[in-house]
Amino acid sequence: MTTAALWTTVLVASLACFALKLGGHLVPRSWLASERVSRVTTLVTVALLVSLVVVQGFADGRALVVDARVPALAVAALALALRAPFILVVVLAAATAAGLRALGWG
Repeated sequence: MTTAALWTTVLVASLACFALKLGGHLVPRSWLASERVSRVTTLVTVALLVSLVVVQGFADGRALVVDARVPALAVAALALALRAPFILVVVLAAATAAGLRALGWG
């Protein structure tokens, strides 16, 4: 990618983000206060988070894989279910993945 193409892409993306943010400020407050918008907003947030977890936890390029990340994700989910502090969740998941990789899996 040339420098000009890169800068063009950055500027177009910046303008698109600005337009989206401006559009959010111009939406009437009454539209945002409805129950339907609230439900959809909640569902979209959850769907985006789940898709990010699936892509980062189970994908390697274009293939689905089961490696050390999957048990680490399970340990993190269990720690969250037990209401562990976030830093402990991260440390437990990282230790699980590191331990399994040290044992030669993943």
